[in-house]
Amino acid sequence: MTAIPQQLSDLPALTPHQLRQLEKEGITTCAQVLRWYPFRHEDRRSQATVGFQSGPVPCGHHVVVTKASTRYFGRGRGRGAFEAQVAPVVPVPLGDTLTLRWWNMPFMNKVIAEGQEMFIYGVIKDFKGRLSMDHPEYELLAEEGDAPGDRIHTGRITPIYRLKGGVAQKTLRTAAWHVLQHLDPAGVDSYLPPPSPDGEFAGWSSARALRAIHFPESMDELEQARRFLALEEFFLYQLRVVHRRLRVRDSGGIRHAGEARLAGELAGSLPFALTPAQQRCLDEIRRDMAAAAPMNRLLHGDVGSGKTIVAFFSILQAIESGSQAALMAPTQILAEQHLNNARKWLEPLGLQIGLLTGSRKEDGSGNELWSPREASGRGPDLVIGTHALLNDQALLSRLGLVVIDEQHKFGVSQRAQLIRKGRTPDVLVMTATPIPRTLTLTLYGDLDVSTIDERPKERGKVITKVRPLGKQKEALAFLTEQLEQNRQAYLVYPLIEESEKLDAAAATKAFEEWQKHLPHFEVGLIHGRLPAEEKDQIMRRFRDGKIDALVSTTVIEVGVDVPNATVMYLHNAERFGLAQLHQLRGRIGRGSATSYCVLFIKDKDDDARQRLAIMEETSDGFRIAEEDLR
Repeated sequence: MTAIPQQLSDLPALTPHQLRQLEKEGITTCAQVLRWYPFRHEDRRSQATVGFQSGPVPCGHHVVVTKASTRYFGRGRGRGAFEAQVAPVVPVPLGDTLTLRWWNMPFMNKVIAEGQEMFIYGVIKDFKGRLSMDHPEYELLAEEGDAPGDRIHTGRITPIYRLKGGVAQKTLRTAAWHVLQHLDPAGVDSYLPPPSPDGEFAGWSSARALRAIHFPESMDELEQARRFLALEEFFLYQLRVVHRRLRVRDSGGIRHAGEARLAGELAGSLPFALTPAQQRCLDEIRRDMAAAAPMNRLLHGDVGSGKTIVAFFSILQAIESGSQAALMAPTQILAEQHLNNARKWLEPLGLQIGLLTGSRKEDGSGNELWSPREASGRGPDLVIGTHALLNDQALLSRLGLVVIDEQHKFGVSQRAQLIRKGRTPDVLVMTATPIPRTLTLTLYGDLDVSTIDERPKERGKVITKVRPLGKQKEALAFLTEQLEQNRQAYLVYPLIEESEKLDAAAATKAFEEWQKHLPHFEVGLIHGRLPAEEKDQIMRRFRDGKIDALVSTTVIEVGVDVPNATVMYLHNAERFGLAQLHQLRGRIGRGSATSYCVLFIKDKDDDARQRLAIMEETSDGFRIAEEDLR
């Protein structure tokens, strides 16, 4: 066995045409071929023994070509069909004639000729008693015979690849086959420790797994190869996570260990006490911030669990230690919500707070934001903003703590860009997306995790019910009653506009209907296609109570707090994942009043009712996320 060449062009078995095809797909090296895994396989091992029979299931046959011809039709000789009459090599009792057809491929007459033996695979159709197979998979047999183990396309478990550049399956399959002929078991790096001799992967290696993932000898071997390569990928991912964690730890940070005077003043001014879960998470954050190594922590809490106030206590610790803090939110309206809370809770402590978004740049008094040399030469203590924070280096000259809200809305590179603005600042990322505990380490392996796993007692109860669409009349009466009590409602739909392909309700049409149903109330409409400024304006009007019922798509999944919103109707709830439904439900129950979430499903949809039953049973987002994963 020779060493595997680096470039595909060094493989003598591939033609220039095949190399050009693979290059269109972006495949030029042997390593790329090896790691271009099939997305499925077809079991083409069995050969029919009773003759040609029509049916919906593909089948394989060993045949000989008895006649070959090209039929042209229309104008031009490029339009036609190449046909090959074939018969079974071994006489069989049924169906001894089959027509193979390749439409608009007359050049096939240079490939297939009378007297050739071949293996074919495809679906046989019966048209008025004539059996045919269009564009079959085929493999010509060499004159000296053909051993089943030498076949690439038929007579074996055959790989099927995802391709987009017009490349034929046979081309990539052929390349994979010939690359594997040069594969030296010792020439493939394996990052996994040697398998235990009596463990699941005894006798396995990366080279064996690569062979089996492309051309397995059995379905069991294929499954084992998938498991081996998946474990290898996961192991490499975890190595990268550990590398990132060590790199951050060794980069040197800022000790934030103030006297906690500001935190004491804030705690004394709050009309509520932190829950035990909030206090536990805050203690973990404070311990990290006081250390010399930079903090890199995820504050993970369900909707309404009180992450923001924990983040503000953390910000006070950084400011009291002489650093600036930055709080980054994914949207301008969320940034403004954080600004309002900061003004209420932090400005009375004598702190200077600025806002920096794409369209607003102001200080805590609503004035145009100063230059860094102004404001007593220090700049703001806390800057709240959106992506615009990434573009102002001078404003964050003393950055010591970065808080990122709804971190899944930001790319890794954006997060790193903001972090680089400080002297390796402490980082606290927050998310309200319920993540199964079994996945937290995988998704956030480079972060220490603090979880707020209880809701503040002053939060109102949320009652959830699953109802058929036929109950709309009763739902309208209940909604009207709530609106008459000066409450507000979200009316959520899966689509923006009606679709012929999807059987689901659309927000734009529903908006018109709700305007008729609620003539005495203000009905608004928001969806993802609206300009960002218009969406922000609509959400402000809803937050300020100028819109009573807001018809929307899932664009409100991450939104502002509207404590007065106590009703949510989710239409076609069967089209949403459980975790997403829980996120949407989190828009209500933000105040002290009891709230109501109704999940409307198609009438008599027992499967949906059974799947959504857990939404009625619990408001624990982590439990719901585990059920979604299951």
